[in-house]
Amino acid sequence: MPKYLFREAEVIRRARCLRTAGRGLRAAGAAVAAVLLCLSLAACGGAASGQGAGHGTGGGKPVVLTTFTVLADVAQNVAGDKLQVESITKAGAEIHGYEPTPGDIRKASKADLILDNGLNLEAWFGQFVEGLDVPHAVVSEGVEVLSISEDSYQGKPNPHAWMSPVNVQIYVDNMVEAFSKLDPDNAAVFEANGAAYKAKLQAVKDEMVQKLATVPEAQRALVTCEGAFSYLARDAGLREVYIWAVNAEQQATPQQITKAIEFVKTNKVPAVFCESTVSDAPMRQVVGATGSTFGGVLYVDSLSEADGPVPTYLDLIRHDSKIITEGLTGAAS
Repeated sequence: MPKYLFREAEVIRRARCLRTAGRGLRAAGAAVAAVLLCLSLAACGGAASGQGAGHGTGGGKPVVLTTFTVLADVAQNVAGDKLQVESITKAGAEIHGYEPTPGDIRKASKADLILDNGLNLEAWFGQFVEGLDVPHAVVSEGVEVLSISEDSYQGKPNPHAWMSPVNVQIYVDNMVEAFSKLDPDNAAVFEANGAAYKAKLQAVKDEMVQKLATVPEAQRALVTCEGAFSYLARDAGLREVYIWAVNAEQQATPQQITKAIEFVKTNKVPAVFCESTVSDAPMRQVVGATGSTFGGVLYVDSLSEADGPVPTYLDLIRHDSKIITEGLTGAAS
């Protein structure tokens, strides 16, 4: 992380000290205390008067900050109206190589709890929270992890565990536990919300499996840009093939594209796909060289805006299973 972000975090910590000092200097004169308070608020980016550091944006509710929009949606279903849930990254953002801003640091400093996926997904996260006195929970703890099988990431955990609704039920359990520690008075609410949402997750998983069961055995191969579908493919009984393993600055080498082309030709794969947060140009090369169809855009790392195709996590799974099924069976054409 750039050094200026750590300077920003230091400014926030000093601002908190100034607020404390300001309260202790009332006896030295109201004017001095007012000046100190103004300096403190300015350093913190104008935090609202009367709100503590842990409730800077929640309107009095504890603030939960997630690393990306998928987690935010799941967390909001568990939290209901008892917590204020926000995402660091915006809809459409690429999460792997995200670069936090000074505004992100300010927002994080005011949170009561930060949730991250873990499994090496958010490479920037460790430095992001360094120096911040804010608890955080890793929501993927307890899932059955699949390993990446190719490229320089071979043997490392595949971080996209949320692409299995079964895994997300474990995410929910971890959120219920973390939220109950944060706000014990509403523990029963979080437990009930979690149970209700887990039932929806199971239903959408069953629906996905039912849809993808219609794909003929010979065509049950999911060819994508990034290797982000291992967990979904496992749930649905699909063979996963991809151009590159994990999104990075350098993607789609000629060797990787050639390998994908050979697989699609050999297995007569009718359709291939790419994710919403990366360029589909490499996969278009595969299409051009094989005569396969570009089946459509899949969502993984980010939800869409509210008026887009996948405003919620449940919508994301439904959308992806529909696009995959239609592409592999030729129903889309």
